Parts: sequence; C-alpha cells; structure tokens
Amino acid sequence: MLGIAHASNQSIKPFKSSDEYLYAMKEDLAEWLGELYQIKIDVNNILEILKTGALLCAHANKVTRVAEGFLQSSRLANTRLPASEVTFVSSAHPATFLARDNITNFINWCRKEMSVPDVLMFETDDLVLHKNEMNVVLCLLEVARRASRFGMASPVLIQLEHEIEQEIQQETEDSPVPPRSFNTQNLDEMVRHQTVYPAFLENKQQIDDNQQLQKE
Repeated sequence: MLGIAHASNQSIKPFKSSDEYLYAMKEDLAEWLGELYQIKIDVNNILEILKTGALLCAHANKVTRVAEGFLQSSRLANTRLPASEVTFVSSAHPATFLARDNITNFINWCRKEMSVPDVLMFETDDLVLHKNEMNVVLCLLEVARRASRFGMASPVLIQLEHEIEQEIQQETEDSPVPPRSFNTQNLDEMVRHQTVYPAFLENKQQIDDNQQLQKE
C-alpha cells in the first residue's frame, strides 16, 4: 500500500494526458459497479450503461437502504443520511426522455440527499452528450466516498483515500509540532485530486503493466 511520503511526491498529473487520467478512474468505477451489481460493465461501455440513468437511480436507492440500515443499527438520531429513494424507469433507453428524467432524478438525489457540492456535480447533457465525462466520474466517486462512511462498499480508489487520510491523522497526532490550520474544503480537494487519485492511478497502471508483461 502506498504511504504518505510516496503519495505526496506524485505529480498532480502522473499520466501523459487528462484522458489517460479519466480512463483510469472510469476503469476503477466500472470494476466496482460490476462487482456491486453483478453486471457486465467495463471502461469501454460504462458511460453507455449509465446513460439510461437506471443504474444510477438503482444505486441511489441501494445507498439509501444501506443508510437506513446503518441508522437503525447505530441509533444515531442526529446523523444526516439519505432518506428518500428515487423513482425511475428501469427500461429506459439511452438519450430518450425517460433516460434523461432518470438522470435528472439521480442528480437531484445527489444534491438533496447526499449534499454533493456543485463543483463535483454534473448536468444531464454532461453524461448524455459526453460534454463533461470528468464531472460524471467525480460525482460518482464523491457519492461512493460519502456512502462509505455508513457502510457502503466503495471503489478501491476510495478505500485508498481512507487509508491515506488515516495515515495523515496518525502522523498529525504523533507529531510534536502543532498541525497547520487548513480550510476543510481545500484539504479535501488537495487529498483527493493532488495526492490520492494520482498516486493510486499511477500505482494501478504499474500493476496492470506488470501483469501484462507476465502474460507475455
């Protein structure tokens, strides 16, 4: 597993282009969704599958049910968790009105139930017309990140982030020097986009390359 010293030395863009960076994140999401829902999904078809909005809404409802179970078992009455499920049409086809309505319902759920910040949100056309694939991916990662706090299974990328955050917290507690004051939002942005994501993705790329060499 990557340590803080290694991760903090990574370039903000460890790949040759933002397209490679996006590709690796989509790959991680596809692997996670495939395992979570036992469906055939990969980096090449993930956006086409998401474009119906059905999987997005089904995931929103799954997250809500996991949150409900967590709330009942933990008895944390004051904890803010998603409480409303999403109505959607499972038979919707891509680029149709029903698909767009599904996606809109998911977007509204992200904002109202998960409190995903606007900077990480996407609009319907960002997915349907591929106008902003990056924000679609970042939004899904943010939903996974928040849902992991109440027991939802998460992508490897989010798991790594939690481990790095724990290492940061441990180093801060062990250090005799008082920690610097950070703006929470800026720290969150720094950890996810400058430290965790690039470090994980570069390490994953190296593993994939090694596996390919072994096959050859």
